[in-house]
Amino acid sequence: MSRFFSNKFSTLVPYTPGEQPKDVKYIKLNTNESPYPPSKKVLEAAGGEAERLQLYSDPECTLLHTSIANLYGVDKSEVLATNGSDEILNFAFMAFSDKDNPIVFPDITYGFYPVFAEINGIPYEKIPLKEDFSIDVNDYIGINKNIVIANPNAPTGKYMELCDIEKIVKSNPNNVVIIDEAYIDFGGESAIPLTKKYDNLIVTRTFSKSYSMAGSRLGFGVANKSLIADMNTIKYSTNPYNVNRMTQGAGVGAILDNDYYMQNCKEIIKAREYTKAALEGLGFDVLDSKANFVFAKSDKIGGEALYLALKARGILVRHFTSERIKEFNRITIGTMEQMEILIREIKSILEGVK
Repeated sequence: MSRFFSNKFSTLVPYTPGEQPKDVKYIKLNTNESPYPPSKKVLEAAGGEAERLQLYSDPECTLLHTSIANLYGVDKSEVLATNGSDEILNFAFMAFSDKDNPIVFPDITYGFYPVFAEINGIPYEKIPLKEDFSIDVNDYIGINKNIVIANPNAPTGKYMELCDIEKIVKSNPNNVVIIDEAYIDFGGESAIPLTKKYDNLIVTRTFSKSYSMAGSRLGFGVANKSLIADMNTIKYSTNPYNVNRMTQGAGVGAILDNDYYMQNCKEIIKAREYTKAALEGLGFDVLDSKANFVFAKSDKIGGEALYLALKARGILVRHFTSERIKEFNRITIGTMEQMEILIREIKSILEGVK
């Protein structure tokens, strides 16, 4: 770092994105992207907006907010579109947490949560997952602190039932609860309807996974309109034009083609169940997942060794170095053909391990 870098960031450990290699063509099963292309309506909508790039995008995201609101049965005043779900999460951290209002989250979860806390000077606590990597709802009941939970969780894929989410929200009425639903379309039940019942709940979503738009950077939050107004204060104080016009158009187009994307999710779920069963047939321990990935380990080969062996064969998965999960790899679910290739290569690798 330079001699000018502020001391307040001297201990900041930035989030590490998954590999995006440019040297070799890989089967990419490492960053939870969709294996399916965006629909024709998305391409047409984004292309149409590209013809007007000399003009600023709509800072109110009017058409996009209306489309999202109609899809989820809420009012457009209860929706805030952002540059990826990372931005709505950061807005929520900034708006509702500070030194007097700390935040808590699981010890094994999305790696950006501690980064958001650190960069915003927010005290935080990590609550350990249970031995089976599930969240113990009792750890969050009535703790009187702000809370963020990814559901399904990442990188485990574990899902918490909606009734337990409601217990947490209801028992902490004077604190904000953020439910990060980046992967909810792959088998879980959304907490968005609960935002009508509880004024302290924020649900965040992304178009990156189930809507094949990771490269467009589009996310959104749904919450009571007063919470949305608070986060809009942050938005308009930082970047009023946070969602570019091509991305806004693409988001509207994706919602118009919602059936196409939900069918893709069904195909991914089918491939996920195939992959889980095939890995278990090879002796792997595979956590139950409601996401577009599985989290798996083998007692025949270490996590890092498998990751490196697959990479050498042109397949990327995600390996983490944290002590408790270092023997696991997170494997994004691609097409059925890609998953069959993965299983074939893993079987070959294991046959070479003696």
